[in-house]
Amino acid sequence: MNRTLSRVGAAIVTMTVFVFAVCIVSHFTFGSYLVCMFLPIGFIMMTAGFHHESSTETKVAANTGLTFAAVYTVLILLVYFAQTTTVRLEDLSEQASRVLDYRRGGLLFNYDLLGYGMMALSTFFTGLTIRVNTKKDLWLKRLMQIHGVFFLSCFFMPITGVFTHMGDGQGGRGGEIALLIWCVYFIPVGILAYLHFSRESE
Repeated sequence: MNRTLSRVGAAIVTMTVFVFAVCIVSHFTFGSYLVCMFLPIGFIMMTAGFHHESSTETKVAANTGLTFAAVYTVLILLVYFAQTTTVRLEDLSEQASRVLDYRRGGLLFNYDLLGYGMMALSTFFTGLTIRVNTKKDLWLKRLMQIHGVFFLSCFFMPITGVFTHMGDGQGGRGGEIALLIWCVYFIPVGILAYLHFSRESE
């Protein structure tokens, strides 16, 4: 059961990130918001799988990674549930729209970045716990640890005010390109994690 749920989680991560990329390319905003609410579910399951197989020596790192995964999940669910409900269905004032609408770079956009910063920390600490038995495990470990670097940009860039221009509709396509690059990076993490848990269950 443990390996099966971990493998399902890794599959959810892989599929949701791929669908998210497709939604970005096709400019299907609602779809990208919706799929982002399923990604944290798979990520929690996958991270819990790594936590379960962690050794005594890496248990602190495993606990830290799982805790950051939970923080990521809460933030992301709040952000995208708001986008698919209140922002989409309510007639918001200009001030409320600036705060709540993700596309305008307001408070919830910053919370979204903070959430993915927590995800980056989660992958870094979880990567420390992975037992390397094959080259695929080594690649998985490295990809997860290197992914931790994203925490710096996700945490510090909103503080600099670099995204404030989004509120005036001057966003451009830079954000979409950055998200697609992230998708290309993270899909292999999901695939390698799936293979890892499949092999462990044999």
